[in-house]
Amino acid sequence: MASASVQHPLALRPREAAKALGISPRLLWQLTHDGVVPCVRVGNGKRRSVLYPVADLQAWLSRKAHGVDVST
Repeated sequence: MASASVQHPLALRPREAAKALGISPRLLWQLTHDGVVPCVRVGNGKRRSVLYPVADLQAWLSRKAHGVDVST
């Protein structure tokens, strides 16, 4: 029997990222707007989306947990 591999997303949409971080979508958007939380903007015009790379969120959260200044 072959085991099914579970695909983990490379990036999360805003609601998913907020849930993963345990914060509200509104707070996530404010932190994103302030440049505190790492994100990637993709697309053009009305099709532009904000994605939160999982690896970047994990690294950011780890730095935050260890008291490293993450505002830059």
